[in-house]
Amino acid sequence: MSNKNMTRVTVDQARKMRSESDWDRFDTVDVENADDEGFVPDWTRADLVVPEPKTPISLRLDADILAFFKSEGPGYQTRMNAVLRAYMEARKRGQA
Repeated sequence: MSNKNMTRVTVDQARKMRSESDWDRFDTVDVENADDEGFVPDWTRADLVVPEPKTPISLRLDADILAFFKSEGPGYQTRMNAVLRAYMEARKRGQA
C-alpha cells in the first residue's frame, strides 16, 4: 500500500488541525427527522485504501495474556497488534 496520501499525527496535532466540517450547515439540519431515502453518496472522491497484508508467524504467549485478549471479543489479534505497535512507536520516540 502506498502511504503517499496518508499522514500520521499525534492526538495533540489532530486537536489543533483546522476542521473542514461545515458546522453552521450541520446545525441547520434536522437530524431527528432526516429522510435518508433520497440520499445518494458521492463516490467520485473516494479513495480505496488497501491495508498492508499481515505476516503470519508462530508466537508463544502466556495463557493468561491470550485469554485476556480473547475475552475482549472478536478482533483480539488486531488489538494485540495495536498494543505492540504502540510499544514500538514509544520506543522509537525514546519514551519506553
